[in-house]
Amino acid sequence: MPHSLVLNLLPQSLIPPQFLTGRHLHALFLTLVSSVDKELGDRLHDSTADKAFTLSPLQIINTNSPLLKGSKRGAKLQWEHQQPIPAGTPCWWRISLLDDTLFSKLTQLWLNLNPSHPWHLGPADLYITSIQGTFQSIQPWANASTYAQLYEEASDSHRTIHLNFCTPTAFRQGQYDTTLPTRESVFNSLLSRWNKYSGIEFPQIAIESIFPSFVNIHTEILADSRSKFIGIIGEVTYKILGTVELIQIKQINALADFALYSGVGRKTTMGMGMTRRLYSP
Repeated sequence: MPHSLVLNLLPQSLIPPQFLTGRHLHALFLTLVSSVDKELGDRLHDSTADKAFTLSPLQIINTNSPLLKGSKRGAKLQWEHQQPIPAGTPCWWRISLLDDTLFSKLTQLWLNLNPSHPWHLGPADLYITSIQGTFQSIQPWANASTYAQLYEEASDSHRTIHLNFCTPTAFRQGQYDTTLPTRESVFNSLLSRWNKYSGIEFPQIAIESIFPSFVNIHTEILADSRSKFIGIIGEVTYKILGTVELIQIKQINALADFALYSGVGRKTTMGMGMTRRLYSP
């Protein structure tokens, strides 16, 4: 069962920008896991395989943001910080969990949350003040659904898939990265994670029937002392065209809805590839 959890955080001291990278947030997540199951934390740290979680960059809560005014499209996410985050600045951080095993292991952490227990991000102390796990209009990144529900509720007639790539997104192609969100790159990424975690395997999807009809994207570059990552930001609309069986349309729609939890492409455990399906008003 996939969960998209939003942790509301309050830093007790200034967070320098060099500690706001995906690498440091990844380490914070492993610390959270290790606090309830050290063996699991060590295993996730050592694993090089596709991991059953994704993370977002740290987001500053802005009360003037469209996200907090119920906007369907939501505010633009921040994926890098040039300035430190001052103490006392409310923030949020999204963690998605793709299988029940990982969620159940962390249940004790959520149930026994101590808002006065500090967690460390670099030199800063953070308090987790609350956790949102169900959809709210003011926080569309929080949600939960079983895989069976995602599949059952997926449309078998909706032929328009509008995806919003909210943090830099890139795909592995052989030995190198590509930033182009082709149907193969996007939907094969979703299909791989769906088949690995859902228990409802799609042997193949009608990928040859998916065509981009609207593209509004640009590239962004993230660089730190270790590496440089180039990914796309923006929106792409895909259309399902031609004669396609209803079950195949349903599968494609299920994958598009699953994108909220799984993200697409590379480095989703470092805050990249955050993707959300948007519906027209």
